[in-house]
Amino acid sequence: MPNRTLRQVITGQTLVTARRDTSVRAAAVAMAEQSVGAILVVDDSGRLIGLFTERDALNRVVARGLAPEQTPLAAVMTDKLQTATPDKTLGHALHLMFEGGFRHLPVVEDGRPVGMVSARNALGLEILQFERERQERDHLAEIL
Repeated sequence: MPNRTLRQVITGQTLVTARRDTSVRAAAVAMAEQSVGAILVVDDSGRLIGLFTERDALNRVVARGLAPEQTPLAAVMTDKLQTATPDKTLGHALHLMFEGGFRHLPVVEDGRPVGMVSARNALGLEILQFERERQERDHLAEIL
């Protein structure tokens, strides 16, 4: 399962993006509406320039006492990003995330975001497969 390509992992995702001048509050509302933990920050041409996460909201906004309505994403986003291309494997993405200590990895083509791999959704199929195997094992145990 970790051999799935990132293109397979992100298929069907809704891309959640914002511009650098978007307020933290507006970004947080968009993230809540889409049930995502991070928003991709793009420039006017759609190129990825940053990432704003739930952790950023907590550590860079709330903990510092900044006003979410007045604080633009550009002031608090992560702008030194690791990214991956859609042809890379899920295993590669998980390795980058583990080594880098982060939970969101933008997937980009030609500098433009095409999806996001997160610690939460990256293992979706793997968890389902694990659950199926556990159920089969439990069923066999009942039979025996």
